[in-house]
Amino acid sequence: MAAKPIPDLMAKLVSLSKRRGFIFQSSEVYGGLNSCYDYGPLGVVLKNTVKNIWLNSMTREHDNIEPLDSSILMHPKIWEASGHVSNFSDPLVDCKTCKARFRADQLKTATCARKPSLKASECGGEFTEPRNFNLMFKTFMGPLEDESAIVYLRPETAQGIYVNFLNVMTSCRHKIPFGIAQIGKAFRNEITPGNFIFRMREFEQMEMQYFVKPGTDMDAFEEWKEKRIQWHLKLGLKKEKLRFHEHGPNELAHYAKAAFDIEYEFPFGWQEIEGVHHRSNFDLSQHEKFSGKRLSVFDQETRETYVPYIIETSVGCDRATLTLLADAYDEETVAAKDGEEAGPRTVLRFARHIAPYKIAIFPLMKKEPLMEKAQKIFADLRKTWAVEFDEVGSIGKRYRRVDEIGTPFALTVDFEDGVTIRDRDTMTQVRIDDSKIRDFFEKEFLRV
Repeated sequence: MAAKPIPDLMAKLVSLSKRRGFIFQSSEVYGGLNSCYDYGPLGVVLKNTVKNIWLNSMTREHDNIEPLDSSILMHPKIWEASGHVSNFSDPLVDCKTCKARFRADQLKTATCARKPSLKASECGGEFTEPRNFNLMFKTFMGPLEDESAIVYLRPETAQGIYVNFLNVMTSCRHKIPFGIAQIGKAFRNEITPGNFIFRMREFEQMEMQYFVKPGTDMDAFEEWKEKRIQWHLKLGLKKEKLRFHEHGPNELAHYAKAAFDIEYEFPFGWQEIEGVHHRSNFDLSQHEKFSGKRLSVFDQETRETYVPYIIETSVGCDRATLTLLADAYDEETVAAKDGEEAGPRTVLRFARHIAPYKIAIFPLMKKEPLMEKAQKIFADLRKTWAVEFDEVGSIGKRYRRVDEIGTPFALTVDFEDGVTIRDRDTMTQVRIDDSKIRDFFEKEFLRV
């Protein structure tokens, strides 16, 4: 049975994220900077968990995929070769009435700045003719600020992989097929960013470029489609909220032979969280042409020379983090029993391997010997798992706090022998001996 939609979910996620230290508005004390966000203590842990799981799934689970960390600033000719200087733009229009700016292709969905109850296309304002707006951020390198000193903040991480293709292949002694995986910041001067961290001007990408021999490309493409949807399911996302969207002829990028998006059903509709793209040999051919350096490979067995095709998987790290928050968020009303406070309960039902904290340790009261025993348990368990210690407030209030950050288990130390362990999702409690605490959690966290 599908879960009921939660009203105003995005507003609730923004509020919870600030209240519990996941995500803050950037430069908030100065009024904020539009569509830029800072990750708080719990947000850093959650986002790093996503990045670690992704990188391990690429490099540890495959013998032929290597990591890379390329520079944000690169030679400006790279962006000429890739087509970003001439083609990386959105159609921009201005409303002559309210002076707001919109993407021309999104007027039917964008909200009017003066009348939020109306769409931009319905408010009766007059728009300027569309003009192209390049999304790359420009800056200058060196002491002069002229045309010769222009460089760009990269709008994607993929090009850093392409220009290092032969470096990685040679240094790691790989043969085709092989891949290069990279996590890094990218920057786009979006006209209409929004929906919290879904679309930002500074964001992080997790991209893997897989280099294959022409003729084997479609098999590799289908293989990576399946691997990537399974990765999102292993994060714990609800299967019914995930789907593939195939790019039609009018959607395909100029370099693409085929493309699918993995979409998630957010409160604001189905939206892309990852792209799986067949980029043909466009990128390497372009860099070979513009740089004058050979980027083809020679197959010793067949005596063929060719420019590899590329299968790309690209997932937004921030979007993946937002997806986890949206997918995990739940509300319910509970009755008063076993220390539970009666009333509404907000809980993040993260999969256990995703939760920022795995266990919360509660001394029933701030008295000895409870504090000493609780601290000893805390010191032991934190050697293995991310554990928090909370001694403030009633047990009911402490349960509510850890529910809101998605901690799977709460362990309470009282004056009796043993401890009580409470499950986040079911709120059931079990009593176990002190000697069995570690065994209990080792068994529970094997159940990913």
